[in-house]
Amino acid sequence: MSSLAVTYFKPYQPGIERTVSGFRFALVNKKNGCESGILLYDDKKQEQRIPLSEKGRKGELFGVEIRGEDLNQLTYNFYNGDEVYTDPYVQGVAGLEQFGDKSSKERMTYGVLKKQDFDWEEDTNPEIPFEDTILYGIHVRAFTKHKSSNVAHPGTFEGIVEKIPYLKQLGITAVELMPCYEFDEAKIKPLYSDHREQEETKQKEEEGKKEVQDGRLNCWGFQKGFYFAPKASYSAKAPEISFKTMVRELHKAGIEVMMHFYFPEDISQGFMVQVLKFWTMEYHVDGFRINGFHLPVRMLLEEPVLKRSKLWLPYLPEEDLSCLEEDSFKHVAVDNGNFRNDIRRFLKGDEGLVNDFIRYQRRNPKEYAVMNAVCDYDGFSLMDLVSYDRKHNEANGENNADGTDYNYSWNCGVEGTTRKKNVLSLRKKQIKNAIAFLMLSQGTPFLFSGDEFGNSRLGNNNAYCQDNRIGWVNWKNEGRYEEYTEFVRELLQFRKEHPILFSEKPFQMSDYKRTGYPDLSYHSSEAWISDVKGNARAVGVMYSESYAKEEDTEETFLYIGYNFYMGLQVFALPKLPKGKHWYQIMDTAQMCPFFKEPRLLKNNSYEAFGQTISILVGR
Repeated sequence: MSSLAVTYFKPYQPGIERTVSGFRFALVNKKNGCESGILLYDDKKQEQRIPLSEKGRKGELFGVEIRGEDLNQLTYNFYNGDEVYTDPYVQGVAGLEQFGDKSSKERMTYGVLKKQDFDWEEDTNPEIPFEDTILYGIHVRAFTKHKSSNVAHPGTFEGIVEKIPYLKQLGITAVELMPCYEFDEAKIKPLYSDHREQEETKQKEEEGKKEVQDGRLNCWGFQKGFYFAPKASYSAKAPEISFKTMVRELHKAGIEVMMHFYFPEDISQGFMVQVLKFWTMEYHVDGFRINGFHLPVRMLLEEPVLKRSKLWLPYLPEEDLSCLEEDSFKHVAVDNGNFRNDIRRFLKGDEGLVNDFIRYQRRNPKEYAVMNAVCDYDGFSLMDLVSYDRKHNEANGENNADGTDYNYSWNCGVEGTTRKKNVLSLRKKQIKNAIAFLMLSQGTPFLFSGDEFGNSRLGNNNAYCQDNRIGWVNWKNEGRYEEYTEFVRELLQFRKEHPILFSEKPFQMSDYKRTGYPDLSYHSSEAWISDVKGNARAVGVMYSESYAKEEDTEETFLYIGYNFYMGLQVFALPKLPKGKHWYQIMDTAQMCPFFKEPRLLKNNSYEAFGQTISILVGR
C-alpha cells in the first residue's frame, strides 16, 4: 500500500465523501478508552490502521481525510479496540456479491472506496401525481430470476431494465422495489427440526467441524442493512452503476422508482431521514415505502428535500396533517384502511360488507392519497387467493406455523391445482373481479408483479425464504393467462379515459354543480336506493363525469354494478337526460370482459350474473 496523507477535520454529520484527491470519513465513536480508527485493506487484505485524533473530534463525531493515488483500489472498515465493523454509512459493500452465500457463519464485509462517475443524460424525475399513478411491486431478484423471464441478467437491476417495454405496455407508471439496499440474506436464526438435531449441531461445532447451515434465506430483506449502498448481488455491473442505469432508463420510459425501506427498532429517526435524502439526491429515486419502528413521520413531512418525493407511510397521525395543507403536490399516501381484507371478503361473497366496501371504494382524502392493494408480497398471490382456502407453508421448515391464518380466500371448490373446468372458469372470473375491484376504486392501485398473469406461490403466504420457483415470478404464465394481462391493460386504459375514477378531490355525493345529478350515488334493485342490509352482497355505483371534466363537455355517466350474490341480480338504472341511453361495455362473466361493441340497454335495468362486475356508460 503506497504512502497516504492523513489530515483531521471537524465534521458536521456522519458519512463518507469523495474529494478531489481522496476521501473524507466522518464516524461516530465513543472511544471508551480504546484506540479507534479506520482500517484500510489492499487486494491481498493486508491492512493499514489510521487512528482517530482529538484534532478531528466534534462531540462523538470524528473526521479523517485520507489522500493517496490508489485509494480507489482499497476497501475499508472501522475499528474500536478489538472490534472491527463495517461503516453503517458505507455507499458500497464488498463481501456480499454472491446471493445466498453461506460458506461461513458470518460473512466479512468491507466498505468500497471506489466511486464511479455516471452520466445521467439530463435525467429528470417524472413527478406523477398519486391520482395518476399505477404502482407495480417488484422483488428485484424474484422478478426475473426464473429462466422463463428470458433476460440476459436474471435477478438483477439490469433484468428490470429489459422488462421496461412490458411494464410500459401494461400501463405501469411506477415500480416499488422491495429492499434492494445492501443486506445479508444469509443472516437468519438457525433452524433445527428437533432437539436432537440441535444437540448434534452443537457437538459438531464444539469438535471444530463445519457448521450445519440453516437452509433458509431472508430473501425479502426486512432486516437491518447497509442503507446507503445498492445490493451488489442484484447487480450485473458495479452496483452503483447498475442501479443508476435502471433509474435513468425507467425515467426515460416515464416510470417512477419507489424503494421499500424497513427500519428496525435501533435505527434513529435522524438516520432514517438522512437515508431517504441520500437516495433522493444521489440516485434520483422518486419515492419511498417506509415500514419499521418509531418512524419520523413529522420530520419526513417537513423535510424540504422530500417535498416532491412520494412517501408511502403505514400511518399518518392526525396531528401531522397540518404539514400537508399547503402542499401543492400531494406526495404522501397511506394504506387504505382495511381495503385488502374487506375486498377479499366481498369477493368471495361474505355478507354484511356493502357499507365497508362503499367506504373504502370511494375513500379519497383531500390532504393525502390512499394505496389500494388486493395482494402484496406477503400473503397469497392473486392466483392463490382463488385457489387455496388455507396456507401451505410447509417448505419454509416451520411446520406451517408461520404466516397468517386469516387470508379471506376461497378455493372455488378445490384446494390447489385442478383440471375441473367449472372450477377453473370460476377462478378466472374471480381473478378478473379482483383486478376490477382494484382498478375501479378511488386511490392509487398497487399491483404485485406476476398477479397480472396468474403467478402462483403454490399456496405459500409467507415466501420470505423461498429463493426458488415458489418465490420467483414464472413468466411462462404470461402466455398461458394472457387474458388477465389484456384485461389489466384494458382496465387501465379505461381508467385513464375516465378521470372521475381517480378524482383529485373527495366526492360530496351531492349535485353541487346543479346538473340534476350528484357526483356519486349508490343504487340497487331500486334506483337511488342502496341496499345495505346485513345479507346484502350487491351495489350499483354511478358517477356523473361532468364533475371531472370541463364545463362545456358533453355530460356522460358511469355505472358499475358489483354483484356477489351467487345468482342473478337486477340493477335498476337511474333515468338519463333526454336523448341519452345506457350501454353495457364490460362484464367479468365474459371470457373477454370488454365488448367489441357496446350493448344498448332498452330498459332502465339490467340483469347481472352472479359474482360479476359490470361497467355501463350513459351517453
